[in-house]
Amino acid sequence: MPETDLRNWLHTQLFERVPANIAIIDRDYRIVEANQNFAETFGEWKGKHCYEVYKGRSEHCETCPADQSFNDGKPRINDERGVDRFGKESYYVVHVEPIVRDNGDVPFVIEMSHDVTETHRLQREYGFFFDRVPCLVSVIDRDFRIVRNNELFQRTFGDAIGKQCHQVYAHAGSPCPDCPARETFADGEIHASPLAGADQQGKVLHYIVTSAPISRGEKRPSHVIAMALDVSRAHGLEDQLKQALAFQEKMIENAIDGIIAADAEGRVIIFNPFAEQLFKRSAEEVAGSPIADFFPPEFADELSRGGTSIVLMETKVRDREGTLIPVRFHGVALMSDGKRLGTACFFRDLRDRKKLEQERLDAEHLAAVVQTVAGMAHGVKNVLMGLEGGMYVVSSGLKKDDKVLVEKGWVMLEKNIKRISGFARDFLNFTKVRQLAAKRVDPNQVARDVVELYQDAAHHAGIELRASLPQGIAEASLDPDGIHACLSNLVSNAIDACAAADQKEGLVEVRTRERGNVLVYEVADNGCGLDDEARQKVFATVFSTKGSQKGTGLGLLVTRKIVHDHGGTVTFESSYGEGSLFRMEFPRERLPAPANSDAR
Repeated sequence: MPETDLRNWLHTQLFERVPANIAIIDRDYRIVEANQNFAETFGEWKGKHCYEVYKGRSEHCETCPADQSFNDGKPRINDERGVDRFGKESYYVVHVEPIVRDNGDVPFVIEMSHDVTETHRLQREYGFFFDRVPCLVSVIDRDFRIVRNNELFQRTFGDAIGKQCHQVYAHAGSPCPDCPARETFADGEIHASPLAGADQQGKVLHYIVTSAPISRGEKRPSHVIAMALDVSRAHGLEDQLKQALAFQEKMIENAIDGIIAADAEGRVIIFNPFAEQLFKRSAEEVAGSPIADFFPPEFADELSRGGTSIVLMETKVRDREGTLIPVRFHGVALMSDGKRLGTACFFRDLRDRKKLEQERLDAEHLAAVVQTVAGMAHGVKNVLMGLEGGMYVVSSGLKKDDKVLVEKGWVMLEKNIKRISGFARDFLNFTKVRQLAAKRVDPNQVARDVVELYQDAAHHAGIELRASLPQGIAEASLDPDGIHACLSNLVSNAIDACAAADQKEGLVEVRTRERGNVLVYEVADNGCGLDDEARQKVFATVFSTKGSQKGTGLGLLVTRKIVHDHGGTVTFESSYGEGSLFRMEFPRERLPAPANSDAR
């Protein structure tokens, strides 16, 4: 293209081809010329003032860049906000270039504007995000000074612009040793580090700070953006968790029970000092070994059936040397959302308790013997008084040659000699050392045998003898002959009490039941009952309400001795003229072991 044609094209076509909004404005702020882009953006312009077209105003703008260029003849660049030809708010950058005559006058200015509405929207959204992001955000220069921060940062640390970041975050006079911003400035990479500091009220904070370079492609960025996430709550929870774990460890370490725990695979991970003492093995030695090596087979059976917990009031475990140790055991499978996390076992050593129980039983037995001997002495004393009385009558009869008186005294002597012989025989039986022949028996069967034994005697006496023996009572380790003797004494006494009563329809009932882990026998009657004096003598001395011809009064003492030998107790309730209830209670854990067992 020839140069003349190029100049002609530039003068006639460039005005329209420039991709910007161009308008020429005179000193009255009227638009005297504009290109097509301007008309398409702002609409009809001919004969109108610039403020009418740009902003829809009816008056001159207070801060008009054209006005300033008319006055000083200098070009300017401004950010402006106006409305387009559809009345929609728009943002644009305006370049104002004055047209200067040779004499210095400025009759016109050229305004070239670029629409930056979309850019402005993005900047506004960025600013909104920057301020509202839920973490502490700041922009830091190479001197570690904060040049910008968001709202949360402002609320947390106060006015921080111009201050160095370590002054704000940590109230420190020099950069933090693990400062991620320093590392980002050094290599232009993203870095993160946990830091501790304080807010403007002095409250200690913990946060994770991540720094990233703002400029791209530079090895040494001029600014970094630092984002700090407040993890003070999580840090506090972590401290609480550490304290809870330490507390649990101390509890396990100082527990008076042996505690063994295993992971989901059944490998030992906890073996506390008491377990070391109980099994005579060290925690280091058993770590990782199967926990099944330590708990009783009942727990393994429970787990195989899908159970999760078992309590054994008394069982046995073996220590390293093979010694059987009585323990109370509690095993539990640790579950969460149907998934097994592990297994825990608790062992309470019962050796001291068993020793104390044996000592208490021995003391009870000794007390029973002492009371029995005292009662026997009282009974023998009464018999001796009877003998002395008989001898006196015989002596008087001989002196007086009174045959009738001699015969009377002799009868007294025979009766009391018979009584003292019975005392001697029963006392020898009572004090005879007899080893209990315990075995697993049905408690109901022993009671049933006694009822059948006395059924005829009760029938002939006009008394109803019946049994209440519920099903489901488990077998117990008892000396069946001893329990039979106890029930026989109580049933015989009850029949005699009903026979001595004024009531026409006597009733004796033998009952069994289970209360918790205690086996209970009861013998109840509606007989004559015991008065206050008789109630004081029961189990305390040689005592009988049957008269001298029917017994020695040792029956209840023998009953109590046998019950005590079984680790049980015997009690009674009685109302004079209404009847009595005798109750024998046997805690199962105190019952003697069967004769073929190695346990007591």
